[in-house]
Amino acid sequence: MNIWYGANVADEVELRLCGDLAGKRAIELGIAATPSSVAPNSVVMAAAGAKAIALDPDAGAISRVRAAAERQEVRVECHQADLADLGFVTSASVDLVLASHTLRGVDDLPRLLRQVHRVLKPGSSFVVAMTHPIAAMFGADHVAQYAYGATSLTFSDLYMAFERSNFRLDVVHELGDRRVREAIAPAVLVVRARKQGV
Repeated sequence: MNIWYGANVADEVELRLCGDLAGKRAIELGIAATPSSVAPNSVVMAAAGAKAIALDPDAGAISRVRAAAERQEVRVECHQADLADLGFVTSASVDLVLASHTLRGVDDLPRLLRQVHRVLKPGSSFVVAMTHPIAAMFGADHVAQYAYGATSLTFSDLYMAFERSNFRLDVVHELGDRRVREAIAPAVLVVRARKQGV
């Protein structure tokens, strides 16, 4: 079991963005639709010794986390709510927030980032994985079907949203699909942002 950043791309073993999770408080912000062979990231974090919390608006996703946690015999605190509804979490009490392929449908990204900033301890990390903005332009036949930014955030949109919310990006990975030898674009963008200030 390992933290998942997308299908056929590097995972936490290679990227090492989350660090040692033993005894840490960690939130999985949204439950990604992963293959059945991949455990939800909150379950992986709990198995690594974290006090894991899973938050998702979909009851089915929460049920999948609960079932996976039971199979792995770990405890994950589950909440069914909007991703920005972190009011149940005390300010500056979380060591890591992880959103892997779950921010695409967020209507108010600045609000979500303010809430994540509030709950993180100073200097702690928010790790985000998403379809790379360039890859989002192309269809399965590798022909451009959309303008840059038409179907997802642009990198500059994401960067400025983090900056305005008092985060500093300290790691950016553009991951290629391991099945494609000469890809025309990276498949997944993974960033780690550190909370600045209090």
